[in-house]
Amino acid sequence: MEQSVTQLYLVPTPIGNLEDMTYRSVNVLNSVDIILAEDTRTSGKLLKHYDIKKPLQSFHIHNEHKKVEHVIEALKAGKVIALISDAGTPGISDPGFLLAREALKHNIKLESLPGATALIPALIKSGFPNDRFIFEGFLPHKKGRKTRIENLKEEERTIIFYESPHRLLKTLNQLAEVMGEDRLASVSRELTKLFEETITDTLKELIEHFEKTPPKGEIVLILNAKS
Repeated sequence: MEQSVTQLYLVPTPIGNLEDMTYRSVNVLNSVDIILAEDTRTSGKLLKHYDIKKPLQSFHIHNEHKKVEHVIEALKAGKVIALISDAGTPGISDPGFLLAREALKHNIKLESLPGATALIPALIKSGFPNDRFIFEGFLPHKKGRKTRIENLKEEERTIIFYESPHRLLKTLNQLAEVMGEDRLASVSRELTKLFEETITDTLKELIEHFEKTPPKGEIVLILNAKS
């Protein structure tokens, strides 16, 4: 079925360095009627930097189920809308999937622009095989966490996780218990920012390092493929 001309844009935003915004992304955000933002305060700073003056509406994990129908009705009425995350690509461990799915159900043309995401730079910097990998996003905080890790024990591809600084040590210790403390892993934090850092070592050495130096900032954890 031919899609209508109404469009929803999924627009990546920089994960740290504002210069990583693409020309096309800026042009698209300047052209739409409404911008949906995960956090309007955070996104407001980005839009101000690029002198983008468009109406901002909140669209985040706590309200997306309620707002999807309203957004779809606005799109069907002819509005052109862009969805952005606080940092990175919408739909990758951020709101976006539900809206994209509903847009396609209603024959609304959808475009996802290429741009910043943290997992690919971290994977390449790790030095681990990147011809075959899986992205696990954030592990469950409590229920199902141990089971998820156990299910990955025999995984032969490089494994990518997102993690928060206050849970990193817990994750490293749990991975060491299941995968063995000699398994190589890589921790990248603050990617594209002033204090960007990547440390690649055994899980044992990484645990010892971050026990002495508590991590800060957004983190991508890469687990080397099973040998």
